[in-house]
Amino acid sequence: MEEFHKVRRLPPYVFEEVNRLKAAARAGGADIIDLGMGNPDLPTPKFIVDKLCEVIRDPRSHRYSASKGIAGLRKAQAAYYQRRFGVKLDPATQVVATLGSKEGFANMAQAITAPGDVVLCPNPTYPIHAFGFLMAGGTIRAIPARPDAEFMVAIDRAVRYSIPKPIAIILNYPANPTAFEADLDFYREVVAFARKHSIAILSDLAYAEIFFDGSPPPSILEVDGAMDVAVEFTSMSKTFSMPGWRMGFAVGNERLLAALARVKSYLDYGAFTPIQVAATAALNAGDEVIEEVRTVYRRRRDVLVDSFGRAGWQIPAPSSTMFAWAPLPPAYRGMGSLEFSKLLIEKADVAVAPGIGFGEHGDDHVRIALVENEHRIRQAARNIRRFLATGEEAGQKVVSLAGQP
Repeated sequence: MEEFHKVRRLPPYVFEEVNRLKAAARAGGADIIDLGMGNPDLPTPKFIVDKLCEVIRDPRSHRYSASKGIAGLRKAQAAYYQRRFGVKLDPATQVVATLGSKEGFANMAQAITAPGDVVLCPNPTYPIHAFGFLMAGGTIRAIPARPDAEFMVAIDRAVRYSIPKPIAIILNYPANPTAFEADLDFYREVVAFARKHSIAILSDLAYAEIFFDGSPPPSILEVDGAMDVAVEFTSMSKTFSMPGWRMGFAVGNERLLAALARVKSYLDYGAFTPIQVAATAALNAGDEVIEEVRTVYRRRRDVLVDSFGRAGWQIPAPSSTMFAWAPLPPAYRGMGSLEFSKLLIEKADVAVAPGIGFGEHGDDHVRIALVENEHRIRQAARNIRRFLATGEEAGQKVVSLAGQP
């Protein structure tokens, strides 16, 4: 039967091929070290879990919640922004709680996109940044992922030559998967451009607290005038090791947030109230926890870069996020990221995310997630050392076969 219209608009989900191969290998008894999915393995801090357990015993908390978030949670997020970025938010109109930043992006796309609307999206980038708008009937125009002069040239060209004019620019810094970072000077340029052309900015700041070197990543809302055009999305998944809790936020421009809140009011009743109360506790008292999480990822990053480098795979050290954006080893660059990722599972018992899953401009890289402990990362490096030592000839064979019809 013919695919449904919206499903047909979606590109192939390339990660599924790796997932199937990974599952088959495990079913056959292989010990796969999974550095693919960005699924934090750290436990949620005890005080957050304890607050959930306390509230969940109250039967009144079992009722429907509020789709835009309970008042206390929105106040806690506003207080966090004031504390961390010096940005003042009105909890009533400038903060919306979401079921993770992914849901926030997807429903914002539903709220603001008309069929055929053009959205400027980095390539490579986290898939929902593009998929959310594709599912809403929009059209994606790719722009560079790196925040530099080329980025500004690209968005200027897009505005001058796209018909219809773009409605939104997607930003993601620190970036998933590339770990690129933006500074306030870059944000000032983008905000000035967006205000001049009446274009919305949707900024994904999910990794604001996972940084290792230099200054903390800024918020675009620190820029004067940003509140006129920008909404920023954050998540508690990585910051507080709460991925399965599905708790995030959209903050910023009131008009855009009102549209998001209205769409959400038709689609959900918000997160379970005990989860929202526990998230409130995390935001109000979790600064120490954030530093502990950051320390764990910093150590894992250092072990990954050192051990993989000694194994023969040189990987640039990310200064933020929980990912390394790793160029394919020279002998394997011709085969592309998907085939290389499959080969790593088959020959090294290591799973990574193929870069092409984040856009065609990512096909010469793979994303490595820091979601295993230091011992397992070193084990992965030993496996890869053996693979690289014996696999160059096999890799060249795969490359030659890949070119055949």
